[in-house]
Amino acid sequence: MEKSIIVILPLLFGLFLGGCSKPYYAAMEKVGIHKRDIMVDRVKAARDTQAAAQEQFKSALEQFDSVVKLKETDLKKAYNNLNREYEASEDIAEKVSSRIEKIEDVADALFNEWEEELALYKSRELRRSSKEQLTKTRQKYREMLRSMRKAEASMEPVLAIFRDNVLFLKHNLNAQAIGSLHGEFANLKGEIENLISKMNHAIESSNKFIAEIKS
Repeated sequence: MEKSIIVILPLLFGLFLGGCSKPYYAAMEKVGIHKRDIMVDRVKAARDTQAAAQEQFKSALEQFDSVVKLKETDLKKAYNNLNREYEASEDIAEKVSSRIEKIEDVADALFNEWEEELALYKSRELRRSSKEQLTKTRQKYREMLRSMRKAEASMEPVLAIFRDNVLFLKHNLNAQAIGSLHGEFANLKGEIENLISKMNHAIESSNKFIAEIKS
């Protein structure tokens, strides 16, 4: 949805750089795209990024395992491969956090606007119905956000283990250093399994929220 507004991309790009959410949302409103639409798009983007993060962390674990199992290898190449996976994991983790922040931004704008517009109703029945829908939507949003934040938090222990071992290997390129990774593999595997479980829950929660907000 957001990607299709080619005619106002230069303006929107400038607004993004300046961090001006309100002018951005106002510009989108003028071309018929409302905060609710933007929110759905951003939830989808966060969901897809979490799915990509799952695959990246699985790849990182496989690379870690391959280094651990090698008895004779080019140690510098082993380090470079492991470091590349760590950096890719760090990048995707940052992207997940950024996607969540964008959801929070549009959610705040949407719910604040919705709350303010309740005072504009003349019909008590319609006002009551709208207020109930707002309460329900906000509650579902908070449930989804909690699951996303839990999944986000589960990435840090994985990155911490990876960071420590990559740093250690960087300055200790020898067979003994490779051997030291054996004890870390089980911890890393457990943390990644926990991460994947939490991300699956967050993805399910996102799909549920998208279905409900669009209904």
